[in-house]
Formats: sequence, structure tokens, C-alpha cells
Amino acid sequence: MASEPGDAKKMRGTARFGFRYQYLAGGVNTGKGWATWNENGSFVTRYIHESVARKMIPVFPYYMLLQSNPAGGDEKQTDLAHVNSIEVMRAYYADLKLFFQRARQATKSAVVLHVEPDFWGYVEQAAKSDDASTVPAAVASSGLPELAALPNTVAGFAQAIVLLRDKLAPNVILAYHMSGWGTMHDIVYEKPSNAVVRAYATRSAKFERSLGAKFDISFEDFSDRDAGFYQVVQGNSKTWFKPADFRRHLLYAKTFVAQTRLRMVAWQIPYGNTIMRAENNTWNHYQDNRAQWLLGASGRAHLRTYAKAGVVAFFFGRGADGPTCACDAAGDGITNPAPINGNTGLSYSADDDGGYFRVRAKAYYKKPLKIPG
Repeated sequence: MASEPGDAKKMRGTARFGFRYQYLAGGVNTGKGWATWNENGSFVTRYIHESVARKMIPVFPYYMLLQSNPAGGDEKQTDLAHVNSIEVMRAYYADLKLFFQRARQATKSAVVLHVEPDFWGYVEQAAKSDDASTVPAAVASSGLPELAALPNTVAGFAQAIVLLRDKLAPNVILAYHMSGWGTMHDIVYEKPSNAVVRAYATRSAKFERSLGAKFDISFEDFSDRDAGFYQVVQGNSKTWFKPADFRRHLLYAKTFVAQTRLRMVAWQIPYGNTIMRAENNTWNHYQDNRAQWLLGASGRAHLRTYAKAGVVAFFFGRGADGPTCACDAAGDGITNPAPINGNTGLSYSADDDGGYFRVRAKAYYKKPLKIPG
């Protein structure tokens, strides 16, 4: 689950979690990036040490392109401009090298770098025929000697990341991020047939293969906010998952895994549930049903189907302030407001989800599933 510095002991006290994750952000040339949070990038060192001491693998979503300077423009335009800027990318590669150095010095054990979530989706939208080599990027032109032989394309950018990892930190597991909406389609809203789901996933796989870079695993979005948050705050009631939506989500992942040979991690899954009274669709207390689909009464059967399809992990966490937290982000202690939608469960703890996630995670880890293959 998402886990801030200093939280590893509490997290491990809940259950035998395998992973914890922490964003690295702030931009590479702003003076506010992760490398400045503690002296000379030691933020990463400390987080790794804390994780390893509690027998968890640290995971870092590396989200640095968008927030770099110059600022301005929408996310897609900014990402594409930054990756093709010699000045930005010189700073970017230096920042990336510092991460790899810190990760290697901190441990010989596995560390996961989740590279630029959302970025690859924007590139696919800008590419011709789902080919990353058709989108420009500053790679050899950055002037780094070790990158001199690589093409000035986003494919070359991906190859540069792998090259620097191989050279500096072979213990780092590199995670690609698959954004299905990079095809300009979204199965959550379109609800297509199985044949169309496979066609979209085939395009996502084609784009990943066009990178010509050997990532170790792929991440994908389940949802970054509770469905109740989208419904109440943004007036969007279309992100609720029904059984058919879960089946389409599973089929997309299964198709992508089979064609890329990259196992999948479902990432940033919202904590909300429709069981506990604490979840009354107010700030920090929004409903969703993904956690109970995976960890509830029928969760083990659902998890088996995901594991068989090639999904190896589920990472829970909110993508913004306001959605449900498996903590007391609201600062309101134990709450049991009047039930809505039949959510009659009384809170286990002060966690904003009523404590549901931690209780169910603990129950799962009494007998965790083994990954096939």
C-alpha cells in the first residue's frame, strides 16, 4: 500500500505486506525535486532502509517529467515538450542516475522504479501507428556519452533508462506503465465486447514492444480515486465497476501480459468500500467496491483469476487528497454515521474506510496465494 516515510512499522504491524510505495516527484530542475527532500538524494536511501528492515520491497513511482521547468500547458503537451528538451533531459538523466546510485548503495535487494505513470499513454496518443520511435526525445542529443548510440526518440528514452539501470543498479526492477487510454479508448466508459477489448489491449502491447527496451514488469491503473469521489465531487457516476467491468479489466490485462511477456501490477487501487458506515461519501470517506471485490467474501476466487492471467500484485493507495484513506486523514477518529446504500458495518478503527482494508489485508495474509509459473 502507499506508505509515507516513518510508516513501515505500522504497515508491517497490520499484515505481512510485500511492498510499500512512495512517489518521487517535484521536477528535475526546480530545486524542489525528491533529491532535495533530504541531503543529496538520501530520502531514497532512508526509505529503502526502512522498508528492507521491515521485510518489504520499496517501490518508487518516478513522476518527474511533468513538474520540471518550464511549467505550463496541459499534461500531455508538457510531457512531450520536456522529453524532447535537451536542457530538461540533461537534468533528468542526472536525476535518474542519482536514484540508481542511491538504490544500489542502499541495498543489494530488490527496489522497484515505476517509470513515469501516464507519460507513456500520452506518447502513444502522439505516436504514429502506436510506434514510440515516431515521437522525438532528447537522448543522444543530451550529450551523455553513455547514451550517444541511442536514437533521439521516446523508444531511445526507454532504452536509455534500461541502459543506466543495467550499468548503475542491476538490483532495480524497472516497471513500465501501461495506460489503456493511450489508444484513445477507455473500456470503463465504452464497455466494449471482448473482441474489442482484445483489440485495444493488442494495441497497448504493440506500443510497449515498439520501445525496444526490456522492462521487467508493467503497472496499470485500476482507478486513482474512489467511484464515490468521482460521483459526488466531479459529477461522474460512470466509474463504478460491475462484474462485467471487472471481467473486461481482467481480459485487457491478460491479453497485454500474453503479448508482452510482462507480468502486471494493478496500481493505486482506491480504498473505498460499500460495507462500512464510515464510508458516507464525504471528504476522505468515499465509497468504492474494488477493495471488497479483491479482499471481500469472494475475493480469493477473484484473485486466483487475476493471478492466472499474469497479475502478480495489487497496490492500494489514493491518487489525490480527498478520496478514502486507510488512515485517519480526516482526523475525525472512529465514525459511524447513518448508513447509506446499505453500508451497516461498524468501524473497526479510526481509519477513514472504517478499518476495512487493514482487516481484510490481515485476513488475506493468513494464507496468501502463490503466484503460478
